[in-house]
Amino acid sequence: MERNEIKDILETLFFITDTPVSIDKLKEIFAGNSFVNEELLKDLVNELVQEYSNRPVELREVAGGFQFSTRPHFSQYVRKLFKERTTLRISTSALETLSIIAYKQPITRAEIEDIRGVEVTNVLETILERKLVKIVGRKETVGRPLLYGTTTDFMRYFGLKNLNDLPSLEELNIDQPNDPTTGERLQSEEGEGEQASEQNEETQ
Repeated sequence: MERNEIKDILETLFFITDTPVSIDKLKEIFAGNSFVNEELLKDLVNELVQEYSNRPVELREVAGGFQFSTRPHFSQYVRKLFKERTTLRISTSALETLSIIAYKQPITRAEIEDIRGVEVTNVLETILERKLVKIVGRKETVGRPLLYGTTTDFMRYFGLKNLNDLPSLEELNIDQPNDPTTGERLQSEEGEGEQASEQNEETQ
């Protein structure tokens, strides 16, 4: 198999997928081909990243993998094409709860409530349904409560390569400690600070 052919296959896979594709997944796809190894795959992916660096569509590393996405400059046109499908709206209370989980995970519901000072059962159900968080296990304590953590979708919505890309607490506005988000992907439904999640802008 020629190097250029492998590169064409990679480009095809990134074009067709609606979720980020990791290097490990690519290794599985090319398993059995002795010519293809991890180093070659990384080299070819990097070449594609460079080739698309000056195009309207870019190949981005996000959520532990790679995926084509449109650039923010064209977001208004993508939004018009897909209308409501592009926007994920979330309440301020849900956004605050999501922020706590992102920075304190794995964390139990009771621990979240201790930080927020309010009951969060309904909020947790909402962000679980939207696949922004997931159950990651049980805490080894009395009652073995469920532990919650963020998902791959969470990283996609916020454009994070991994959780290490979260801004440090010191970088956040101290007047809004529970709202570390700075992107345009999540939109509050409760007044000020509205932010929009352009999911399809990242996946189209």
